[in-house]
Amino acid sequence: MKEYIEERAVAIANYIIDHNATVRQTAKRFGISKSTVHKDVTDRLEHINPSLASKARIVLDVNKSERHIRGGLATREKYQHRLQICSKDAEEP
Repeated sequence: MKEYIEERAVAIANYIIDHNATVRQTAKRFGISKSTVHKDVTDRLEHINPSLASKARIVLDVNKSERHIRGGLATREKYQHRLQICSKDAEEP
């Protein structure tokens, strides 16, 4: 494996652990795809640093178990925002 890929995998894992970041947040931060983040953490990092890989995996598993809650909250905020806009429009003469 190329050295820059190994360094990226370690940097990604450290970022996920330090910030409790999701795959999506990490991908955006590093400017790479979600699938690359996932592959780096689950496959490549296992061969480079297994203990770091298991720590990052714990954070990702927690995020995965909570994602349905985050999605519900985002939908709720979306509709509350729309309701506020509609009520303001109705108040204006």
